[in-house]
Amino acid sequence: MPLKPTHAAGPANSDDGFKEVPALRSLRAYSRHLPSAEPSSASSRRVAVIDIGTNSTRLLVADVADGLVTEIKRESKVTGLGRGVDHSGQLSAEGIEAVCATVKEYVGMVDQLGASTTSVLATSAVRDAENGSAFVAELRERFGLSPQVIDGDEEARLTYLGCISERTGGENLLVVDVGGGSTEIIIGRGDKPDFHTSLQAGVVRHTERFLTSDPPDAGELEKMAGDIKKLIDEAIREHDFGTIEAAIAVAGTPTSLAAMDLELDPYDPLAVEGHRLPLRTIQWWLSKLSSVPLADRKLYVGLQPDRAGAIVAGVVILIEVMRVFDLDEIQVSEHDILYGAAIRAS
Repeated sequence: MPLKPTHAAGPANSDDGFKEVPALRSLRAYSRHLPSAEPSSASSRRVAVIDIGTNSTRLLVADVADGLVTEIKRESKVTGLGRGVDHSGQLSAEGIEAVCATVKEYVGMVDQLGASTTSVLATSAVRDAENGSAFVAELRERFGLSPQVIDGDEEARLTYLGCISERTGGENLLVVDVGGGSTEIIIGRGDKPDFHTSLQAGVVRHTERFLTSDPPDAGELEKMAGDIKKLIDEAIREHDFGTIEAAIAVAGTPTSLAAMDLELDPYDPLAVEGHRLPLRTIQWWLSKLSSVPLADRKLYVGLQPDRAGAIVAGVVILIEVMRVFDLDEIQVSEHDILYGAAIRAS
């Protein structure tokens, strides 16, 4: 049975401050719903966004007015579309069916909530897979949707747009989106990013490439960290970003870290939003997560069991980004590509 800190002090705790984790919870999917039959104001437009990622398929239904997003419903399910793509070059039949079953549920929710438009985004796994276009055609035929396979640059731009939607400061901001097949790094000040890159580093991709032992051994972790650092260094070479004044992390890795750090059961998005994670706390969590087998990792409070298999790679990616940019802490946010796509659709 893995151990869990009694409070979210991270590395400041000693092993004497640990308690046993309770029995496995049912956290395979995350959902929140703010009931509303009509748009929240006369000037707002209700839109829906479905994000088909390498690891999860997510839904946002929101009212958008003047660039501000009011959530009505948000859903997330780990569907594993990108498992094996890095090796086989193909989306698996199992992954395709998991996504299609989830999209079917989401389409029903969208219809019930009366969204005026539905944007469907597909990212790294569909970009990379040889049968990606066939998968898009299947979604179009089965559900009448028009999925857009976006490249890494567009993924970065939409993520940045979502992140800054409720920020008023003009600080030099870094945003990192740790995805299943790729990681986007965006740096900017104000409405438009000055720099963005999409790294071929993701929680699913790098788990499959490097982590074959359970739990992962030190050599595997070191090799993976070295590969990620090399990718970052190559992407930012010859760029001078000045001093990074604020940093935000989005996607399942940072939100899971925040939920574990706060011992959230059930998940509380209001508590996660804006939670600050010092680098030393993230390193402490890496030590804990990578030292236990997958079966035990699934028992950590705040971590969806379906995310336990890829969380170690995600934490390593986040740590390497923070090290390269000399960040002492990072702020967690749920204002991500879903928000950016909703604003664009409105």
